[in-house]
Amino acid sequence: MKVDYIIVGLGLAGLAFCEELITANKSFIVFEDDSQTSSLVAGGVYNPVILKRFTPVWNAERQLELALPFYESLEKKLNITIDEKFITKKSFKSIEDQNNWFAALDKPKLNKYLEAKLDTKKYPGVLADYNFGNVKQTGRIDTLKLVKAYRNYLNENELIKFEKFKYDNLEISDNSVVYHNIQSHKIVFAEGFGIKENPFFNHLPLNEAKGELITIHAPDLDIDFLLKSTLFVLPLGNHHYKIGATFNWKDKTSLPSKEGKQELVAKLKKVINVPYTIINQTAGVRPTVKDRRPLVGVHQKHSQLCVLNGLGTRGVMIAPTVAKNLFNHLEYKEQLDEEIDINRFL
Repeated sequence: MKVDYIIVGLGLAGLAFCEELITANKSFIVFEDDSQTSSLVAGGVYNPVILKRFTPVWNAERQLELALPFYESLEKKLNITIDEKFITKKSFKSIEDQNNWFAALDKPKLNKYLEAKLDTKKYPGVLADYNFGNVKQTGRIDTLKLVKAYRNYLNENELIKFEKFKYDNLEISDNSVVYHNIQSHKIVFAEGFGIKENPFFNHLPLNEAKGELITIHAPDLDIDFLLKSTLFVLPLGNHHYKIGATFNWKDKTSLPSKEGKQELVAKLKKVINVPYTIINQTAGVRPTVKDRRPLVGVHQKHSQLCVLNGLGTRGVMIAPTVAKNLFNHLEYKEQLDEEIDINRFL
């Protein structure tokens, strides 16, 4: 069997690269073993503003230009609905917090996303003494529904193998790679923090940040916007809300923990004051990089080996952009963005 590409891992990064290959009529096969779950349990929120510091997300405008049509096309292709657009309301903690918001309005990269007029409305059950700021062009991609539907699509077309990829069985020649009975021009590793076990790219400075979320049912809470405070409160419909997220740099497992739940419950007390029931808890390990930029590029010695990783907490926004950049680099010699190129760590 001969293909143009082998892809290892089918989270958001691998999925976005598959779409580039399909558009270009390139042949490929995907290996996925469900060992990495960050895309499956992610909140899936896209937001062009870092509200903790009132700064723009890196390359936000370009990312949204590509991401929103990308997910719209997938909705049509897979016959699913995954993109829910809403306003994000930043709950201010102080007058100083408000002042920082108004200062951010003067920044050209931010003012198109921030509303100048504060929201002074009181929302039952929401603790907010200093009003809200509205962020536009935000929403949520249902990553769990997307990845499951895409896996089914690949499976129906015999383009995916649900098995663990064994690096020792990869044979590398001058112009191709061979894995079992599959010969390919190139292989793209998009396996999230599983890259730590990858002998070709495990030298890259990828860190693992475990994140946990809980889903609650709060009958007396009725908001149709994403509330951003000490944590986020994301409406799912029918008075169900996703709450998150934690950051744990020590625990490398994908298992929900008692400590994670306790942390979220303690923080939630400062955000809402209505009764609720916890109905679910999920966890995943995010692949993050110290400079908060993805890891994209080609192996120094073996040009057939490529990496697409390190999307961190904003994979929904970043994935389509970096997948396109890598594909164009490999196929058309387009230069990789210096900020994501793995050569920055040489």
